[in-house]
Amino acid sequence: MKKLFEDFKKDIKFKSAGPGKNSKPAVAPSSSSTKQSRHSPSEGAQMAGAAALARIEQQQRPKVHTSQDAIRNQVKRELEAEAAALAEKENAVTAEGSKVKDPACLSVSGVYFTCPLTGATLTKSQREVHIKEAILMRFEEDDVEASVMMVHTFNKDREKVKAAVDIISKYVDNICKNPSEEKYRKIKVSNKVFQEKVRPVEGSREFLQAVGFISVMLPVEGQEEEEEFLVLPEQSDDALELMKERRDRLQRGEPVRAQLDRQPQAFRPSPNAQRFELPPEFYNLSAEELKKEQQQRTELVEKNAMLRTKAMREKEEQRERRKYNYTLLRVRLPDGNLLQATFYAWDRLPALFEFVRESLVDGWQPFELIAPGGQKLQESEEVTLVECNLVPAALLTFAWDAAVQADIAAAGGKSSAALLKPELLERIQTLS
Repeated sequence: MKKLFEDFKKDIKFKSAGPGKNSKPAVAPSSSSTKQSRHSPSEGAQMAGAAALARIEQQQRPKVHTSQDAIRNQVKRELEAEAAALAEKENAVTAEGSKVKDPACLSVSGVYFTCPLTGATLTKSQREVHIKEAILMRFEEDDVEASVMMVHTFNKDREKVKAAVDIISKYVDNICKNPSEEKYRKIKVSNKVFQEKVRPVEGSREFLQAVGFISVMLPVEGQEEEEEFLVLPEQSDDALELMKERRDRLQRGEPVRAQLDRQPQAFRPSPNAQRFELPPEFYNLSAEELKKEQQQRTELVEKNAMLRTKAMREKEEQRERRKYNYTLLRVRLPDGNLLQATFYAWDRLPALFEFVRESLVDGWQPFELIAPGGQKLQESEEVTLVECNLVPAALLTFAWDAAVQADIAAAGGKSSAALLKPELLERIQTLS
């Protein structure tokens, strides 16, 4: 496996500009010596022979696939194709955004994510390819864990993943119940169920090989040619228990997803606290589509301003807010400083309160957050930020719980002079 990844590092290099060109594999010269004919072949015969040899080399020849082959093909297919598509998409979004807003004037430079496997900070277009690379590299450490991640992360259709996991689990169950029966330890690769339900799910074959199955060409009754089987050698009782544990890991597996980097940032008191300029990544629509819809909505409002009821206006506002994937929130603290962070539009209030609490020196003290318009947000309510009208950006007001502050003062206690943690204050900036 180590040799595979050395080859992977040499052969597959991710290029954001697009996939590399497919190069024809060179034909290695034979190391064995050949006897020369009594009469040397003519030049025409040599050319014909070379052409025939090239045709033979180019023909697809059946071969026994290994886990290394599967991973190598996976790397080439996924990383080269997706790198080109995602890079092209990001370039298009960047180009559209640059026409609308000056990057220097943006409230935040973009939306970023953190890979849970490597800790790397990624852009939206980098996250999927990076995570797949990280999972493939994990085969060096734990091929079972890596194959479980592969199954649940590389495949988008959750129903197909569940079907494949169920079938693989059935393979393991049958082996554990009938450990001495060879038929349960052999999977015919051309079997209809395997071909339709298991093989299309990336990572399924890697998992089977990680738990001990090996690829073998075996004769089939009534056929001249051999066929490929995945065969599990007879297992000890301890090995069977380990297989069950690995089956359970497969069943419990979850997709590996990049985590939103909130990019916490402190700002000094500023009269510009309510001004927001958002980058294109915050929107579900492209910059041009947003511009067009904004113009159409403005015209519609002007025509029908007197005819729209309150319910109609609220419905329209909800529809507008659904155009955003993320929201940028600022919290004005009692000392005037501002705390800023990025959230998903569908994050819920407890996530907002938790973030603010973790940013405070005295996070143990109860506090309140007041939304624009004077609405007091309730930490216990499992409502989304979009439902609270906090999308695509909002300025909140922070206040300590008055009753608790009174008790602290009565007991002769004092709150910390600085509200935010030192690591935030060290990087404090001024809003432009």
